[in-house]
Amino acid sequence: MTPMIQRATVLAFSATLAACAAQLQDSSNSGAEALPAAPSEPEHAPPPPVAPAPPRIRDQHAQMEMAADHAMPAVAAQRSYTLSTQKMVPGCCQPQVLNREQYQSLENNGVHVVTQQPVSTFSIDVDTGAYANVRRFLNAGQLPPSDAVRVEEMINYFDYAYPVPRDRSQPFTINTDMMAAPWNDQAVLMRIGIQGFNIQASERPPANLVFLVDVSGSMHSPDKLPLLKSALQLLTAQLGAQDRVAIVTYAGNSGVVLESTGGDRKYRIRQALEQLQAGGSTNGSSGIKLAYELAREGYIKDGINRVVLATDGDFNVGVVDFKSLLDIVERQRASGIALTALGFGTGNYNEKLVEQLADAGNGNYAYIDTLSEARKVLVSQLNSTLFTIARDVKIQVEFNPALVQEYRLIGYENRMLAREDFNNDRVDAGEVGAGHSVTALYEVIPVGARGHTDPLRYGGAAQPARGDAEMAFVRVRYKQPDEERSRLLEQPVRMLQLTKVADAKPDFRFAASVAAFGQLLRDPRYLGEFGFDDVVELARGALRDDQEGYRREFVSLVSLADSLNAATAAVPEARSSSPQVAEGGVDGRRVNVVAQ
Repeated sequence: MTPMIQRATVLAFSATLAACAAQLQDSSNSGAEALPAAPSEPEHAPPPPVAPAPPRIRDQHAQMEMAADHAMPAVAAQRSYTLSTQKMVPGCCQPQVLNREQYQSLENNGVHVVTQQPVSTFSIDVDTGAYANVRRFLNAGQLPPSDAVRVEEMINYFDYAYPVPRDRSQPFTINTDMMAAPWNDQAVLMRIGIQGFNIQASERPPANLVFLVDVSGSMHSPDKLPLLKSALQLLTAQLGAQDRVAIVTYAGNSGVVLESTGGDRKYRIRQALEQLQAGGSTNGSSGIKLAYELAREGYIKDGINRVVLATDGDFNVGVVDFKSLLDIVERQRASGIALTALGFGTGNYNEKLVEQLADAGNGNYAYIDTLSEARKVLVSQLNSTLFTIARDVKIQVEFNPALVQEYRLIGYENRMLAREDFNNDRVDAGEVGAGHSVTALYEVIPVGARGHTDPLRYGGAAQPARGDAEMAFVRVRYKQPDEERSRLLEQPVRMLQLTKVADAKPDFRFAASVAAFGQLLRDPRYLGEFGFDDVVELARGALRDDQEGYRREFVSLVSLADSLNAATAAVPEARSSSPQVAEGGVDGRRVNVVAQ
C-alpha cells in the first residue's frame, strides 16, 4: 500500500470515528434534555416543608461513605438516566446487552410408585411472584427460562372461591375434589385447596413496618426505583394512625431516611419516598441488619411487625454469599419480625435470592412488573400480605396402594419435605395470611390404568374399588401465630368425588389449565399431545366471575406464548444469534432470554 493510500485510509477511518462520536453526543444531549425540569418556584413561594431527618448512619466509616455518595447526586442521576436512554449508532460502539438474571435450578417432581413411596410431604407456598415474572417475559416477547417457572406459584396467583372457615378457631378450611386429567386419559387429577379466613381492614392489628429500599445504581431504570416508589405509596395510602412506618435505604452503605412515623402522616412518608435516588453499589446485608434493628425498636406486641424489602436482588458489596444472607434473615425471624420481599426489574434480577429471603423470613414473595400488580399485592391483598393467621403449614398425603399405583405432585419442587419432617415442629414451613388460598394438584394413576412405570412381576392383584373407598388421606399441620406446638387436621379423599372434566367445578378446570400452561413452559414431558390451544379451550370454559380480568389476561398470555413458541421453532437461527441463551421453553428447545 502506497503512503498516499495509507494516509487516505487513516483519514477516512478518523472521519468515521468522529461521526460516530458526534451522533453519540447528540443522543446523549437529547437524553439529557428529556429529563423532567425541576419546577420553578414562584417569587413569593411559601417556605418548603420540613424534610425528613438526615440518614442516621450506624458507624463513622459509613457516614464518610455517604458524604461521598451524596456529593453530586444530581449529576449522578442525570448521568445514569442518559446512559440508559441514549440512542446508540448502529454498528458503532454499541454495547452488548447481557442477561444476569438468576433463578434456582431444581429437578422437576417425578412419578412415584405408591407401593414404594406411599406418602408425599411438602410445605405450602403462598408466593405468586413466578406468575408475574412469566408475564413480564411474555409481554417482552420472550419465552421464560424454565427455572423461572414455578407451577405452584402460577396456580396460586388466582382465587378459587373455596369456602371460608365458619369461625376463627380453625384458621383455614381443607377442600378436596377429583376429576379426570385433561391431558392423560389414564390419570386422575386430585386437588387439595386451603382457604384462610379473612378480616376487614378495621380488624387488622396495628402494623410496625420498615420499608427496606434498594437505591443502588442498578435500580435507576423505570421498572425499578420509580415503580418501587409508586408501589410503596399505594401501600402507604392504606395505613392509619395506629400504624408506624420507617424507611431504610441501602446502596454502598445503609441509612435511615425516615424514622418510625405514624401511618396517618402520609405526606411526610411520601416525601421521604420521593427523595430517593439510585446510585452506588449494593450492600444488601447491612441494610437488612439495620431494618431489623429499627423493626425491633418499634416492635408492637400483638401487632404486625414486618420488614418490606424492595429490590432487584443484585447484592454485590458486604455479605454477598447466598447462604450467609439467608442465615442473617433466619436468625432474625425468631424475634417475631417477618419479611416480605418485593422483586423489581429485569436484566440483573436475582430472583433466586429474593424468593428465598422471603421464605427464610417467614414472609411472602411477589414480583412487581406493573403498578396494577402492586395494587393487587399491596392494596387488594394487603391483609394477606401483612397479617399471618397460621405458621409452618405442612401437607402430607398418604395414597391407598389398593387404588393408586402412581402419583406426581405438580410443582412445589423447592418446598418438598422428608416424611419425618411433618411431625417435627422444629422444621420450618410456609405461612398463610388472612384470606390466602393455597392449591396443590396431584396427577394420580389408578390401579389397573396404564401408568408411567411397568407393573411389578410379583405385585399384588388389584382390588375392585367401592364408591366410598378412600383413594388418599390428607393431613395438614399448622401452628397458631402465637404458639410453638403444631395442630393436626385430617381429611379423606374418596372415590365418589371423582368427576368427568366437563362436570368438574369451573375453578378446578381453570386451576388445571394453569397447571398445564406452567408445565408446557417448564417441562411438558407428562402432557402428551396437550398443547397451548388445549389450555386456552380449557380456561375459556372456566372464566366464571372474572371481575378483575385476571383469568382473561391469562388466556391472552397463553395465546401469546403459543405464538412466541411457534416463532422460535420457525426461526432457529434467531436462537443462536443472541448475546446470551438459556435452556428453557417448550419441548426442550433453547429459548432467548436476553433482557429487553
